[in-house]
Amino acid sequence: MIDDPDEAARLLCDGKLVAFPTETVYGLGVDAMAPSAVVRVFEAKQRPKFDPLIVHLADVEMLDQIVDRLPDTGQRLMKAFWPGPLTIVVPKKEQVPDLVTAGRSTVGVRIPDHPVALAMLRAAGRPIAAPSANPFGGVSPTTAHHVLDGLEGRIHAVIDGGPCRVGVESTVVSVVEAEPVVLRTGGVLVEDIERVTGTIRIARSDPGRDNAAQPAPGMLSRHYAPRTPLLLTNTADPPVASAGRSGLLTWGLSWPPGFAAVECLSATGDLRECACRFFAALRSLDSLNLDAIIARRFPERDLGRALNERLSRAADDRSRAPFE
Repeated sequence: MIDDPDEAARLLCDGKLVAFPTETVYGLGVDAMAPSAVVRVFEAKQRPKFDPLIVHLADVEMLDQIVDRLPDTGQRLMKAFWPGPLTIVVPKKEQVPDLVTAGRSTVGVRIPDHPVALAMLRAAGRPIAAPSANPFGGVSPTTAHHVLDGLEGRIHAVIDGGPCRVGVESTVVSVVEAEPVVLRTGGVLVEDIERVTGTIRIARSDPGRDNAAQPAPGMLSRHYAPRTPLLLTNTADPPVASAGRSGLLTWGLSWPPGFAAVECLSATGDLRECACRFFAALRSLDSLNLDAIIARRFPERDLGRALNERLSRAADDRSRAPFE
């Protein structure tokens, strides 16, 4: 564990792996332009190479190093939401390693809105590729200790910047085609994006293409998953599982008795509070050796849309019904 952004930058410039805080989740950073270093991210996370990485920048001037062409829609989105939890997929320059982009001709870029991350990126002076700092497919980390729970001994350092304030990953928007498309919902609301772009389509995962090169991270049909089976419900008073010890992930003021553990994300149903606590609460329930976790879905609006997407990808196959 370290606390100096300059030290983290020196390690990154030496080809080392450094986990660092952003406003969304903790990222596992590496020099994006060094293929021999980038491969270590995939090894440490046990991440398949068909899942691309997001490149983090200190400022818009760094775009010239990796972006071949910046469409007008991309420029307007950057002006509206950077720094912040929005990743924009654009055509890449040839020198960006194919390992970063899963061999595709596009790259996802963003400027994070976190003082520690920005200080580290400025000190490094180069683009930093960073997926979430956890074993592939697992629950995302929102504290430095979450990172160590999954990756201790596999990475060189973690810089502790406290809990992440947004709590879910960035929204990903592709502006490669004439009509932009949301590839992953996240910390920037679709409703806010549409104030810039007009009505926008949200892409859906295709389980039949789970082994193909993905256009953005977080699009696989199975992701963000705890070890404990996760079952979804639409009801305000979810039933207790018929057998065994069950935990409940919920929001609101009341729930039925009989659960071995309950994590209430927000008594008032505030979706920002729910998002901020979501992954930490899911981790807490997953640590209790339960037979199942029952999770109540969120309203399909604002940050609830991103939270529902993560629940759906994390859920046991038996409960992946369409949202009601």
